[in-house]
Amino acid sequence: MNGNSRADIRAGLEVDIVLKQDQRTGKLTRGIVKDILTNSPNHPHGIKVRLTSGDVGRVKHILQK
Repeated sequence: MNGNSRADIRAGLEVDIVLKQDQRTGKLTRGIVKDILTNSPNHPHGIKVRLTSGDVGRVKHILQK
């Protein structure tokens, strides 16, 4: 499942995100959602979240529902 819809994402989900510095390479970082930072209901590049580790990036895959 992709992370373009805010309704699909909530705190506690395990997701893969792409960090700002990894956008060119597409390297993914896995973690648990702590905060949702995007206010709009949809975003074409993925909803921006903060993980429990403190990393901030855009959701590319939702691993559990």
